[in-house]
Amino acid sequence: MIFGKTKLEMKVGIFVFIGIVILGVFVLSIGGFRTWTKGYHINIIFHFINGVKIGAPVRFAGVDVGEVKDIHVIAPKPGETETTVKVVGWIRNHTRMPQDSKVWVNTLGLLGEKYVEIMPGKDYSAFLQHDQTVMGNDPIAMHEVAQMAKNLVSDIDDGIRKIKNKEGTLGKLLYEDAIYNDLEAFVSDIRKNPWKLFFKTKEKK
Repeated sequence: MIFGKTKLEMKVGIFVFIGIVILGVFVLSIGGFRTWTKGYHINIIFHFINGVKIGAPVRFAGVDVGEVKDIHVIAPKPGETETTVKVVGWIRNHTRMPQDSKVWVNTLGLLGEKYVEIMPGKDYSAFLQHDQTVMGNDPIAMHEVAQMAKNLVSDIDDGIRKIKNKEGTLGKLLYEDAIYNDLEAFVSDIRKNPWKLFFKTKEKK
């Protein structure tokens, strides 16, 4: 009877242990841990990362190949004037990235998650190695986009104002009858005498 009870307790213990192991693997998978996957790290230097966070995806040619493991703000050294940001990316071992690859910050959707995009280079004679540093292309800040849009609207308004004030070629063409009549007469003459387009006047000696 005692032997049977001990055997039952052993079976229950083994079952509980297996359950704990399965639960641990599941939790690690959900958390994004890559316990059994080998990889290497690359350092990407930006001046502005537009909200990239630790854990953000790293994509190579549009394929998820890793994630952002760490982010450091680096103060300018003596003689320098700009603060830089070092993004540490973890990359799966089988991913070979040419050293001339282009790196920038991209967005999933219009206002979605920020991630690091790497576009493959063309020189496949040299690849990024562990702990190697590359320069990233800084994304455009929203205030710069707004300023560009504001300048564009201002230029359009200025162009419309000049047209209404009969300024510039287009303004004169639309509002001055003499120019319009001359152009209309020219077009009418060409329609009647298309050979004039190919007629070359003799140069005076």
